[in-house]
Amino acid sequence: MWSRLAALRETVAPYALLPLRLFLGVTFVYAGLDKLFDPAFLSADPELQGSIAFQMTNIRDLSAIPSLVDLGLEAPVAVGAAMAVGELLVGLGTLAGLFARVAALGGALISLSLWLTMSWQASPYYYGNDLPYLMAWLPLVLAGAAYWSLDALIRSRWSRRTA
Repeated sequence: MWSRLAALRETVAPYALLPLRLFLGVTFVYAGLDKLFDPAFLSADPELQGSIAFQMTNIRDLSAIPSLVDLGLEAPVAVGAAMAVGELLVGLGTLAGLFARVAALGGALISLSLWLTMSWQASPYYYGNDLPYLMAWLPLVLAGAAYWSLDALIRSRWSRRTA
């Protein structure tokens, strides 16, 4: 029985990061689409609740890097659009496993920027939701998407072609 469990563990081990990849990919695709289709989000009006300008104005003094928020406030719609498109591309790249390490690094950088700006004031720190996302991206940055991915398919075809 123990040998069967060990064999099963060896069989499923390579797929250990797949649930994390699916969760982060779906979450970031959803977050990107949610921002793109929310008419209030892509507004430069700092008085419009839900707009990127409103959010940045309200977190400016609570963030770890207020100067970064000030920079974003110079072009809030561009920042909001870049964030939405970035989240969408990171999510799609992660789900497809295409340039998976690059997509994961992008997700980590988005999460880091959100942690340092939007959720920095959370106390205790583990109440902020962006720090766990940052930590969740790191295994995918290190390991990539070795299975059920376009990266693996490309690598397999490339190795057959060069062999």
